[in-house]
Amino acid sequence: MQTPKQGQKGGSAPAAADPEAEAIAAIEKSGGSVRPIAQNDDRKEVSFYLQGAAIKDADIAPVAQLKKVAYLHLGKTSVTDAGLSAIKGLTDLEQLHLEGTKITDKGLANLKDLKKLTYLNVYNTGVTDAGLAQLSGLTALKSLYVWQSKVTPEGVKKLKASLPNCQIVNGWDLEAKPAAAPADKPAEKPADKAKQ
Repeated sequence: MQTPKQGQKGGSAPAAADPEAEAIAAIEKSGGSVRPIAQNDDRKEVSFYLQGAAIKDADIAPVAQLKKVAYLHLGKTSVTDAGLSAIKGLTDLEQLHLEGTKITDKGLANLKDLKKLTYLNVYNTGVTDAGLAQLSGLTALKSLYVWQSKVTPEGVKKLKASLPNCQIVNGWDLEAKPAAAPADKPAEKPADKAKQ
């Protein structure tokens, strides 16, 4: 039996496409970016931040095909709990921005195995104390932002007991305090106002 020559039907199959290159192309097509975090570091930063609410769950799905993603910026996008299933396999992930998204406790369940995660921002989301409890196994977590979420002081206290090295910024201690009246300027007298 003869082997078909190049250019004839039945020849060798084309090389398989590179799934990572295809994923990067899809991310960039939706307006996201993928870049190395440093010149001598092959880990990646993936960002959809500049596209805002236009980014949906389907747009972030290609991220699951990437290797060595260290930073992922999904802040202020329209990503939901369902979309977070695309990132649960990103075991090299260190920083995750979810601020201003539609994420709730259900979505945080996808983060349980991200053991290298050191930074998580869920500011202005639907996350509650139940969601925080799902993070208790993330022992590398050093910074967690929960301000303007549905997290209570009690939930912060419980998570802090599990993750004593994690700084949890809840914003309650950042609330504006009433300013004291300046002591060096005497109050203006009503008679002085009349002269003006």
